[in-house]
Amino acid sequence: MPKLKNRAHHRPKASVKNNSWFRMQASADNEADIYIYDEIGYWGVTARQFVNDLKALGDVTHINLHINSPGGDVFDGIAIFNALKHHGAAITVHIDGLAASMASVIAMVGNPVIMPENTMMMIHKPWGFAGGDANDMRDYADLLDKVESVLIPAYADKTGKSTEDIAAMLEDETWMDGAECLALGFADQVTPSLQAMACIHSKRIEEFEKMPNSIRNMVTPPRNTTQRDPQKPQPQNTLPDPVVDDSALRAQILAEQKVRVSAINDLFAMFGGKHHELQNKCIADPECSVAQAKDALLEALGKNSTPSDKSTQAHIYAGNGNFASDGIRQALMARAGFENQERDNVYNGMTLREYARMALTERGIGVSSYNPMQMVGLALTHSTSDFGNILLDVANKALLQGWDEAEETFQRWTKKGQLSDFKTAHRVGMGGFPALRQVREGAEYKYITTGDKGETIALATYGEIFSITRQAIINDDLNQLTDVPMKMGRAAKGTIGDLVYAVLTKNPKLSDGKALFHADHRNLSSGAISVSSLDDARKLMRLQKEGERSLNIRPAFMLVPVALETLANQTIKSASVKGADINAGIVNPIQNFAEVIAESRLDEADAKAWYLTAAQGTDTIEVAYLNGVDTPYIDQQEGFTTDGIATKVRIDAGVAPLDYRGLTKSTGQ
Repeated sequence: MPKLKNRAHHRPKASVKNNSWFRMQASADNEADIYIYDEIGYWGVTARQFVNDLKALGDVTHINLHINSPGGDVFDGIAIFNALKHHGAAITVHIDGLAASMASVIAMVGNPVIMPENTMMMIHKPWGFAGGDANDMRDYADLLDKVESVLIPAYADKTGKSTEDIAAMLEDETWMDGAECLALGFADQVTPSLQAMACIHSKRIEEFEKMPNSIRNMVTPPRNTTQRDPQKPQPQNTLPDPVVDDSALRAQILAEQKVRVSAINDLFAMFGGKHHELQNKCIADPECSVAQAKDALLEALGKNSTPSDKSTQAHIYAGNGNFASDGIRQALMARAGFENQERDNVYNGMTLREYARMALTERGIGVSSYNPMQMVGLALTHSTSDFGNILLDVANKALLQGWDEAEETFQRWTKKGQLSDFKTAHRVGMGGFPALRQVREGAEYKYITTGDKGETIALATYGEIFSITRQAIINDDLNQLTDVPMKMGRAAKGTIGDLVYAVLTKNPKLSDGKALFHADHRNLSSGAISVSSLDDARKLMRLQKEGERSLNIRPAFMLVPVALETLANQTIKSASVKGADINAGIVNPIQNFAEVIAESRLDEADAKAWYLTAAQGTDTIEVAYLNGVDTPYIDQQEGFTTDGIATKVRIDAGVAPLDYRGLTKSTGQ
């Protein structure tokens, strides 16, 4: 069955429609011949190339599909299978040598499927490899199970067997010759033997545990034979080789070498241009393919290191998508200034556009046919790409930094609370219980109720949406990724501050029908800032009661407009009263009785009024957050009306006065 692989970055080889490994040719009678003679996927027959060439055939009514393939990538194979199944033409499948793994799935589109007696078909469970923690491995195992459930129906529909029978055959890695495939329903016709072309690369032999020796020896003859090279006779129905002269052959070889050298250079360049000696060695060897260069580079990058060993030379194992994502994330965090740069990170110094490309190519997703807008869009939306999540992490870091660095004063004196939903909640003020009643020996305790006296508070959602556009990523504009969310974090905190100080300046009514600051509440005074006016306001708070019981509330903060900050500090912090001679020995009776907090929002409302408030945590004004989460949320989704990623910043908070007795206001006049 198909291999699920995470591949290192590579440059696609040139597309050649008429190579022996893959070609399509239409005839005059609306018939077409298609040959799949290589691995399915990036290093052989890609779904993109196959589908494009299939469309280019035009309106054909019959397809002869010749298969001699060891299988390959599951998703490319599924795409090829679906393209053929829904094409509309009648399809005859000829197994010219081997239809193994994913190639056997594609063969199931045939009606009929024709196999010579000495050809083979192999089916097995999907397998692959991945890296990460235990959760990543469980997720990967679930993915393999899902892939198997997707592929089983193709076999079941063709053979008429139950899904359980097919699953058992997959479990056992079943190899079948032409006669066995006919008996089991995988083929419809068996023809006399032909000499098949060996299509399995020797490096893939170890992937198949139960490969018959007859097939294995076709690729690599036993050591006691005189021939070690696999036989390569022409398959049935192949076209005669074209006649080429020496000059054309030399030109073709030179072109292929240029493509190979360019691809190897691109491969090493994407990993920081390191390992020059290995790069030159790969280029100098004309038989070193891009795939072999990739394997050598990955071995060098992972030498003497493990995923958990961060002290070694190579921090990133490029062949594993999870570690690649971690490397991209760390490099981008460092570039944005949120983390220190790790010198051994191969992704340092890349642009946003290059990060998008790496997020795809490190997952084995080819992007050579995409323009920049398409490539970035694919990086943001592809199910296996982590690029969108990486951008989200960086934006969230900027958002929280903006929140933390916002200069707000409300957190220093308000009470912090939490609510579990958006329903209206009731709060019991600091005087909710006048006193505890005496319980006589042997008597029962009595219940006390708070009634409807408590103040109400409810949550609301505050937020905005901004976008990280594809143009910004292509232009390497970090502003949308860092500055914008940072400013929105500040704005979110400022929104809460606006709500808090609006309570003071707008003086809302409480549950008793009277304003927060009211003469009947005994928390409203007058007078400009002075020792006497401050003392009067302090007394009002200290004398507050619940019934006959004194609450003994002490002021802890003095809230003043910025215009009165200096006067307030002089009055409170001075050792003696204003106007007294320096040697008079008159002590300031209110010295340091409260901390001065200057707030510009108070200047806008009334530049003369000032306030006293009790200590933080006292029932004054509560700022409640949903489930106690006191920072903004950030969410992303691909924008429908925006060409990029829509990023939503929101915070769920509620602000309400709890009790008037911990607050005192002076009109300042």
